[in-house]
Amino acid sequence: MTTAVPTLDELGRDLLRVHPCRLAISVLMPFVIALAYIGFACAELWAPAVLCVGVLSFVTYGSISHDLVHRTYGLPRHLNDWLLTAIELLMLRSGRAYRLAHLNHHARYPSPDEDPEAIAAHGTFWQAIRSGPLFFLRLWWWAVRKHPSHRLRLIAEGCVVVLLAVAAIGAATLRWSLVPLVYACLAYLGTWIVPLVTAYFPHQPKGVTPLGQTRRFRGWVSRLIAFDHLYHLEHHLFPAVPHQRWPELATRLDPYLDHAGVPALTIGI
Repeated sequence: MTTAVPTLDELGRDLLRVHPCRLAISVLMPFVIALAYIGFACAELWAPAVLCVGVLSFVTYGSISHDLVHRTYGLPRHLNDWLLTAIELLMLRSGRAYRLAHLNHHARYPSPDEDPEAIAAHGTFWQAIRSGPLFFLRLWWWAVRKHPSHRLRLIAEGCVVVLLAVAAIGAATLRWSLVPLVYACLAYLGTWIVPLVTAYFPHQPKGVTPLGQTRRFRGWVSRLIAFDHLYHLEHHLFPAVPHQRWPELATRLDPYLDHAGVPALTIGI
């Protein structure tokens, strides 16, 4: 299998651009969904409320926060980092820890010892499941230990997460409202499958070359199930491309990947 891939110039630098309206919708969406949860929960419409938190978990870590980690939107640095912090705190996570761990993943993968974000890719299915409950705490602690220059910011974000969780428990204990505690519990439960879906399934670290170390997914079923987010090989090759352009990136890459003999895991036609 050859490792030759085209450059971004050959594929088209228009892949780096996102329409301003689409960008505005993306960065506002997490806050709108969080407010929608509050509205549904206060009205005791729990099915859509739970769905809101599930969607929020997906669009933050899986796409919008991910793009902010890579700074693919071309926003001013301070605005980009503020949005990353605020959006990840919506899900009781540290945006700074996410950024440090994920960029380290791109630099170190497939090393099993230096890449805590993708450690589940090196184990079994059940090990990936078991690693879920403490996954984000381990990433935060790794970032605190490995990045002393970011330690103050990391500790501050960690304290905010703890304060939000304590406030949610306090509101329930004092019988003010169960809405914050249910939200916090759902947000936490949503983290359990992250190592499975972001590390175990898309990666194959025993691959000899970069083209073989991440799976190439194709087919309408995979696109439907993952809402057009199963393009991890493409993302590893071109991390500067925002998630909104991944399907088009995949289409432009297909002739090169076919020529290189990269197998496609096709789910659906």
